[in-house]
Amino acid sequence: MSKRLLSLRHVPDDEADEMRALLETERIAFFETHPDRWGISAGALWIVDDAAMPAAGRSIAAYQARRRERARAEVALAERNGTAASLWSVVRDEPLRVLLVVLSAAAVLAVMALPVILLGLRHS
Repeated sequence: MSKRLLSLRHVPDDEADEMRALLETERIAFFETHPDRWGISAGALWIVDDAAMPAAGRSIAAYQARRRERARAEVALAERNGTAASLWSVVRDEPLRVLLVVLSAAAVLAVMALPVILLGLRHS
């Protein structure tokens, strides 16, 4: 019976491609289910043979550790070079988006505070 190795929800395409290549390199039989059109199922990588599950899990864990270290090194390099994203760089690059997010947050807070304000005015 097949076992799900990995859900592909929020997995970048390059990472999914690298995991498929890893399983093929390790000669671990797998198949993939694709996400449905309504977004309920995200798709997954499945191992065909239950006996291969421990080896597949170890391979994926080792791959993810290498990817994590590579990502951390890239972030550290960007921070040293001064090219890492910051709040101010996002405000500078996308001021309209930032303004809309701030206004949306203020609107939500105002709607949440409205009953308290109205009750306070009623009892005054």
